[in-house]
Amino acid sequence: MKKTVQELVLIENTQLNHDNFRLVLQAGSELPEIFPGQFVNVEIKKATEIFLRRPFSVLDVDYQNRTFSLLVKILGRGSRVLTTYQPGDKISVIYPLGKGFSQPETTDKVLLIGGGSGVAPMLFLSKVCGLNPENVHILLGARSIADHVDVSAYQHNGKFYFTTEDGSLGEKGFVTNHSMYKSELSTFNKIYTCGPDAMMKAIAKDAAKAGVFCEVSLENMMACGFGVCLCCVEKTTSGHKCVCTDGPVFNIKELTWQI
Repeated sequence: MKKTVQELVLIENTQLNHDNFRLVLQAGSELPEIFPGQFVNVEIKKATEIFLRRPFSVLDVDYQNRTFSLLVKILGRGSRVLTTYQPGDKISVIYPLGKGFSQPETTDKVLLIGGGSGVAPMLFLSKVCGLNPENVHILLGARSIADHVDVSAYQHNGKFYFTTEDGSLGEKGFVTNHSMYKSELSTFNKIYTCGPDAMMKAIAKDAAKAGVFCEVSLENMMACGFGVCLCCVEKTTSGHKCVCTDGPVFNIKELTWQI
């Protein structure tokens, strides 16, 4: 897939909660096709001490208006500076990068599970998977209601479930504690997930036990996006692979997670 380096224009910067922002970037020409699970590498010029680009998952794409949006969670200096950019600022972006999630069959019943910044590709996938919304179940987890982002724009894409560690929204606990997850896991044809490693490994173990197809989007440290720097290498059943080029999406059968 052809990658491009472009100076995009920031047209919207919306704070979604205390540390999550939605940035909408507009290209001067037609966008290439972007798939859920792919990412972009952003240069943060205003943080002059940061030399490497930062990877962000794509939250949504509007081909007609030549825009795509990113969910930026403040995790460090780079992401914090990026959230200070204002509409009209130009941002250098390399995209689209990596391999996205596989397309479900039209008759599939799917479960999309997101945690932290991992909600972005899940929301995007819910929008473009092409399934009857009755067959799309989206389970999102966070520490508290303050950490969840507003998903009202995606409500018509499927049925939503929420967990919080403090019980302030949805069911209390982790996503793997949710009553729907525990009772219906084996009824799904496919499970797609993105979030913290511990969450994805627990889901992968449960999916393998239930015999359900499962893909995970890894969030390894990625710098170059081209498989050159080797800082995102993951051990797989067929040797070491670069998450930025061979992933970030992998079938759990490819990973050596001892599940």
